[in-house]
Amino acid sequence: MGNWPGVTVEKKEGKIKKTKNKVNLVDLPGIYSLSSYTMEEIVARDYILDEKPDLIINIVDATNIERNLYLTTQILELGVPVLVALNMMDVVEKNKDKINIEEIENSLNARVLPISANKGRGIDKLINTIEEMALEEDKVETFNFYNKDLKKEIEKVESFIEDIAQEKKVSKRWLAVNLLEQDSHTLSKFNLGQELNTYIVKIKENLEEKYDDDMESIIANDRYDYINKVVKKSVKKSRKQELTTSDKIDKVLTNRFLAVPLFLGVMFLVYYISIQTLGDYTIGWVEGAVEFIAAGASSLLISLGASEWIQSLVVEGVIGGVGSVIVFVPQLMILFFFISILEDTGYMARVAFVMDKFFRRFGLSGKSFIPLLLGSGCSVPGIMATRTLENENDRKLTILLTPFISCGAKLPIYVMFAAAFFPASSGFVVFSLYLLGIVVAILSGILLKNTLFKGAVAPFVMELPPYRVPTVKGLLIHMWDRAKGFLKKAGTIIFAASVIIWFAQSFSPSLALADNPANSILAAIGRFIAPIFTPLGFGEWIPAVAIIAGTVAKEVVVATLGVLTGVGEVAEDSPQLVASIQTMFTPAMAWSFMAFNLLAAPCMAAIGTMKREFNSWKWTLFAISYQTGVAYIIAMIIYQILK
Repeated sequence: MGNWPGVTVEKKEGKIKKTKNKVNLVDLPGIYSLSSYTMEEIVARDYILDEKPDLIINIVDATNIERNLYLTTQILELGVPVLVALNMMDVVEKNKDKINIEEIENSLNARVLPISANKGRGIDKLINTIEEMALEEDKVETFNFYNKDLKKEIEKVESFIEDIAQEKKVSKRWLAVNLLEQDSHTLSKFNLGQELNTYIVKIKENLEEKYDDDMESIIANDRYDYINKVVKKSVKKSRKQELTTSDKIDKVLTNRFLAVPLFLGVMFLVYYISIQTLGDYTIGWVEGAVEFIAAGASSLLISLGASEWIQSLVVEGVIGGVGSVIVFVPQLMILFFFISILEDTGYMARVAFVMDKFFRRFGLSGKSFIPLLLGSGCSVPGIMATRTLENENDRKLTILLTPFISCGAKLPIYVMFAAAFFPASSGFVVFSLYLLGIVVAILSGILLKNTLFKGAVAPFVMELPPYRVPTVKGLLIHMWDRAKGFLKKAGTIIFAASVIIWFAQSFSPSLALADNPANSILAAIGRFIAPIFTPLGFGEWIPAVAIIAGTVAKEVVVATLGVLTGVGEVAEDSPQLVASIQTMFTPAMAWSFMAFNLLAAPCMAAIGTMKREFNSWKWTLFAISYQTGVAYIIAMIIYQILK
């Protein structure tokens, strides 16, 4: 559980391999309570209530039991068997603290297992226990955390709603507590009727008057009173109060003067290594492999007597189009590897904390930094990560701003143009485009927060995990997960787009084979669209077609240019694609083209995700129009100044 970069925002599912029986494991979002303040809390709660899992595995941070057991007390009221996995026991031992597992089990009336996920300790026993408990008959007793007076009133509500709880197959204790709190999501999910709800509200008001507090606080206080008793009996902390290693590192990395320059320096170094040095070397290797495959395919097709158009389709359309994108995969994997290091060490959570004060100046919480950061890998998870934001205005604004942050799919465009026009400073060029996206997001945030999204900024509450040395296995998994999405696009969307683009540039409007791409269907479409982009510098049909193709997936921009210009070596270290780009663009046009692709509306997948998260076509169309409008204006300014 957690709410820092790298944790799940929606459920992920898989099978546990080490069990005799088939066990499906569903990883729900990291949450701290089962309230309905944020989307990820609702996702987790609704899944448990609606899907009726055989067992809930509650991961508890053993270094911070007081706060983490609050969620446990709520889960124990759901009427589903619970296994508490007490994680980070290696850190507890390192701190010389003592935890009495048996005492916690007795106090919670639940099975508790000590584990260290990072070290792999206790995992086999955990898996065996999961299998045993999942096969057991559900015999869950109602557990009480409340004082006598409060318990009596909760039981009174339980007696009123017993039939509803039975019909909906939910725990009457959980439902009674939520109705007393007047949880809006629960009220909309369970239709009580006005008379019954009025009676429950009267009980709530009487309790609030008696305790001189609101109902949520009354229930929370009783839970924490019980948790404090459990901790007092079962946890013995070492008396040492000296600064931890994390505290000492934070004195530098979260310093009010050093934090932002250090972050910019770290990110520049990441892009420099990924794009200009190590990443740059990998392009030649993959290009060689693509050329070898293309030559082999060409020879095979000639030997089989394939027609010219079949050869052209396979070699230029499929291998050329997909290959022009695949060459950038190693660079992306290196970039994802470094970002995974920053996430897994706990550094990115610090950056969100540091950015909070800065973000508030243009009306956003530091929590908005997390979706923006995830958007640098792909806009889709970035947009989905806005579910962690409690304030609806903040959430909508962050969804709108996230696509301005350059995603990995746009990287091939920058690398191609940087190699063609700025080979000596390609790392700086790519880094500057990422900075441009951030600046535009900030300025847009200021503008929109003072017009469409007026309102107070939500308070910033976030867990700062201790610094950890990431495992190689974990880093490789993160790197592969992100690269896998890119490769899937190459094998599906980009493949299909390359074939369509090849067909459109190989045939004339009369469906005869075009003797020249300039006489093709694609050229006709491009010439119709091209005048729109004339003020931006690239008012020719090929760049215009590439821009439109990029709405399917941003990687298709490079694939389109690859299909239309051909891919191959014209010099030892200069691909034909880059040479063709140099004849088609000027440096000013290149900057304008890159800026437009950076800022314009994202790919179809991201637009679909925006629609799902906005739950409104009106907001989705506004976001697309705003993003594309801003891209057009910025690109035009860049071109008109630089030309």
